[in-house]
Amino acid sequence: MPAGIAWYQVVGGACQAWYRLAGWACRGFAWALYCVLTAVSGVLWCAQRIRRRHSDGPAEPQGRIKHIFVLVLENRSFDHMLGVSTGSVDEDGGIRPGVGIDALTGAPTTVDGPRSQSNSHAGAVFPIRVGAPFVMPVDPPHEFCDVQLQLASTAIAGRPHDDRCAYSGEYPPLTVGGFVETYANQARVKNNAAGLADLGAVMACFTPQQVPVLSTLAREFAVCDRWFSALPGPTWPNRFFLHAATSGGLDRSPGPLEEVGSKLDGYHFENGTIYDALDAKDLPWRVYAGDALPQVSALAGMDLPTLLTHFHGLDDLADHLQYADFPAAYVFIEPSYGHVLTHGADFQCGNSQHPLDDVTRGEALIKYVYESIRRSPHWESSLLVITYDEHGGFYDHVPPPAAVPPGDVTDPENNAHGFRFDRQGVRVPAVVVSPWVPTHRMAGIDGQNCNLIDHTQYDHGSLLATVEQLYGLPALTRRDGLANTFAHLLTADAPRDAPRTLPDPAVSGFSCGEDAPGPGGPPLGGPPRAAGDAAGAAAAEAADLPLTATLRGFVQTAAIQEARLRPAEREQVGQRAGSLGTVGEAGQYLADVRGQLSGRGLRIAGPPGAPGRGEQPS
Repeated sequence: MPAGIAWYQVVGGACQAWYRLAGWACRGFAWALYCVLTAVSGVLWCAQRIRRRHSDGPAEPQGRIKHIFVLVLENRSFDHMLGVSTGSVDEDGGIRPGVGIDALTGAPTTVDGPRSQSNSHAGAVFPIRVGAPFVMPVDPPHEFCDVQLQLASTAIAGRPHDDRCAYSGEYPPLTVGGFVETYANQARVKNNAAGLADLGAVMACFTPQQVPVLSTLAREFAVCDRWFSALPGPTWPNRFFLHAATSGGLDRSPGPLEEVGSKLDGYHFENGTIYDALDAKDLPWRVYAGDALPQVSALAGMDLPTLLTHFHGLDDLADHLQYADFPAAYVFIEPSYGHVLTHGADFQCGNSQHPLDDVTRGEALIKYVYESIRRSPHWESSLLVITYDEHGGFYDHVPPPAAVPPGDVTDPENNAHGFRFDRQGVRVPAVVVSPWVPTHRMAGIDGQNCNLIDHTQYDHGSLLATVEQLYGLPALTRRDGLANTFAHLLTADAPRDAPRTLPDPAVSGFSCGEDAPGPGGPPLGGPPRAAGDAAGAAAAEAADLPLTATLRGFVQTAAIQEARLRPAEREQVGQRAGSLGTVGEAGQYLADVRGQLSGRGLRIAGPPGAPGRGEQPS
C-alpha cells in the first residue's frame, strides 16, 4: 500500500474517532445541562410551594363559605324519603305536606309531596302509602330501560337488568305509571316471596318518625323539592355528573367485563372534573370514603399519589375537622356499601341507604357528618349538601323536565342506548345545610313546620355550578354552565344558631349480627362477617349467581386501581377482571385488590378510632 494512502487512512480514522468522541461529549454535556436545569427548576418549584404553604398557606376561598361538604347517598326518590317526612300524617292516613317559606318569594308555601297518586299493575291499583319498609326485600331495578318503563310505560325486552329496550333518540311521553311493574318484574326474576307479596312497596313513603335525622335537617334548613337526578338511569352515570357535569356519554351501568381493559386509565372527560378545576386554582380538596373502592376513584387522574394525599377514611372526618387549619375547600363524602365483598354483595350493613340495606344506618351517617361539622371550628364557614345519586326505582309523582345536554365529547362505547342527555332523571332528595341559611318563622302561618322550601329546578349540575360560583371556577360543560345555582339560600345576615345534636335514628329491628358499628356503618377495617348459619348458606348460594350490573361497576373500579398498582401488567389485569363470571369470583377479586391497596399504604378505610392514612391535618 502506498505511503500516501496509508497516511490518509490513519488521518481519516483519527478524524472519525475524534468526531465520535466529540459527539458523545456534546450529547453528555446536553444531558448534564438538561438534568441540572430540570433539578434547578424542580427545586425552585418546590421552594415556591413550600413558601406559599408556610407563609400564606393553601389557597382559600374569598367568600363566607370556605368549606363545602357533599354527602351523596344511594338510590332513593324525593317522594319516598322527604315527600311525607317533611309533613305530617293524619290519624286516618291522610298526608299533610310540609309548610314553610318559599326561598325565592318569601311567601308561605308547601313541599311538593305526594297526595293520592297511584300505579296500576295486573288489574290492581297500588296507591301512595305511608310507612315504607326500612329494608327492601328486592332491589327495585333502575337501569336505563327500567326507568323508561317507570316514566313512560314502555316495554323491556328480556329480564330486568338486561337493559334492552327500544329507544328512538327522543324520550317518550311521560306517564309516571310503570314503577310497580318494574318492581314486579324484578321480584318474579328473583323469585322473592316477600317482594311478590308487597308490590306496592315502591309506592311507600317514609314518615317523620322513620327518618328523623334527614327530615329534621330538611325542616330546619332548606329543602329543595325540584332537584332531579342528571339522567333517567343508574348510579354510575349519575355520579359522574356530580363530579364532571357529564358522564362522557355513559347512559348505563358499566358494560360487560370484557370491555374493562379499555377503561383501566379511569374515566376521562373532555373538560376534566371538579377536582381538576380545584387543583388549577390551588384549592385543596379531599374525599372521605367508607369503602376502600369508592366509585369516585374510578375517575381518571385519581392515581396513587392522589389517593395517598387526598383520600381518607370516613371515620377520620370528625377528628380532622377539629384542626383549626383544616384546609379542604371541597369535601366529597362517599358512604360504605356494606357487604360488597361478602354475603353475595347484598349491600347490607353499610350506610349508603341502598334499598337492600337498612335506612336507619344511613340516617346514622347523616347524623355523624352533620354533627362533625356543627361541632367543629369550621361550622360558620361551611356548607353541607345532602343528596342522592338517583331514585333507585322508587316512585316519584313529578315528571322529569327537559335537560341541557353537556355538549362535550361522547364516547360511543359508553352510549349503549343513544341517549342524548336531554331529559332529567327522577327527582331525588336534596337538603342544603349551612349557618348562612336564614331562619324564617313567620307568625300567622297555620301549621308551619319547615323553614325554607326551594322550588327552583336543580339537577346534579347545579351542585357544580354553585361550587363554581362560590369559588370562582369555570364551568365544565353546558350542563353546569346553564344550571340554576342555590347560592340564594345562603343569605343570612349573620351565622345562625343551629342544633348541635340531631335526633337518634329510628329503631328498625334490623340486625347486622356480629358487625360492629362504625360511623353509621359496618367495621371499616375488614369485610363484614356472616351472622349465623342461615346467612352463611345464603351467601354461599349467592356466590354462584352471575354478576349484576352494580357488581360489574365495583369490579371495574378494582381493576382500575389494580392497573395503577401494577402498570407493567395492565393487559393481565384486564384479562383477569374480564374473566370473572360469578358473584363469588368477583368478591374474591375485590378482596384481593383491597389487600393490594392496603399493602401499598392505601388504607382508605380503617376501624373506628384508628388513625387515618394519607395526608394528615396540619
